[in-house]
Amino acid sequence: MTYMFRKIFCLFFLFNLVLLNAQTINRYGTTAANFLEIGVGSRATAMGDAYVAVANDVSSIYWNPAGLSHVSNTSGLFMIQPWLVDIDMLFAGGAFVVPNIGVLGLGITHLDYGEMDVTNLEYQNGTGERFGASDLAASLTFSRKIVSWFSFGTTMKYISSNIWHSSASAFALDLGVLVKTDFFSFTGQEKDGMNIGMSISNYGTRMKYDGIDNYQPIDISEYEEGNYGDVSGQFRTSEWELPLIFRIGVALKPIVTNVINLTVSADALHPNNNAESLNLGAIINNKIPGFGEVSLAMGAKSGMSGIMKDKNDISLTLGVGAKLFYLGNKSLSIDYTYKAMGILGNVQMYTVGLSF
Repeated sequence: MTYMFRKIFCLFFLFNLVLLNAQTINRYGTTAANFLEIGVGSRATAMGDAYVAVANDVSSIYWNPAGLSHVSNTSGLFMIQPWLVDIDMLFAGGAFVVPNIGVLGLGITHLDYGEMDVTNLEYQNGTGERFGASDLAASLTFSRKIVSWFSFGTTMKYISSNIWHSSASAFALDLGVLVKTDFFSFTGQEKDGMNIGMSISNYGTRMKYDGIDNYQPIDISEYEEGNYGDVSGQFRTSEWELPLIFRIGVALKPIVTNVINLTVSADALHPNNNAESLNLGAIINNKIPGFGEVSLAMGAKSGMSGIMKDKNDISLTLGVGAKLFYLGNKSLSIDYTYKAMGILGNVQMYTVGLSF
């Protein structure tokens, strides 16, 4: 049985190597629903998005659905992130343990771009009207621990994007595996060894915007006198792929004691719309008897060459968190993350988690 699962793992790895070598053309800015590239969960973001091999909470719905199998209690997670230029991002998710079957997860991601002035060629300072835009992703996840060291998970998504009277939608699939080993385990136990995680995100249908905004009166012969210049016309919009992302990462625990645990991680990313990038992260947890634990996380995220052309920016992250235990293994967690985005400014994220 163990041999079979190792074969499955190897096939999954080889399949993703093919994906890595398939993208050789510069494709910056060629996808829709790019909000799907914004990570969720303060802890994961504080670790520089290097979380595919660490994922073990409700945010696994986004990072690696296989990690959801390590949630032991029914749990919830709520995140609010004031994004750049007055854009607000929200995430709410839950994990539900089904005995002898696996773990089910539900997640909602919502981006609100606020309201803006409607302009046209005649009224370039505004027509007096206002319009809004928003994005939404609804996720359903199933994850199962096949054996003690191997987990598998999949997420199905419905994605919707709205700009004034126009909208687009798509369906997508995420796949992930998580492997726990006793390699580099300083305690000799498998749970303290090296983790290997891989995931494919947003493999799905294309998006195409449609709506009444695409219908405009057209004068088919504007230079001909007496011509009827109010013929109904429709602008054709193109179909756009979703931002497909392949992640592979490792995580180690170089310090494991009864009080302090240190986890370091590294993720390599291959998106279909940007350059490859490398994310690095670390988190140290300090247990406080009779209370719970506090944590400090930091990370570095590279790969903004699509914005800066020849310059590859590095985004630094820092986060703190606290977890309060009650009724045995139930917990309430609060996490905060600060993320430097270079020329784009800074972002802060707040997350509350509850297991019951």
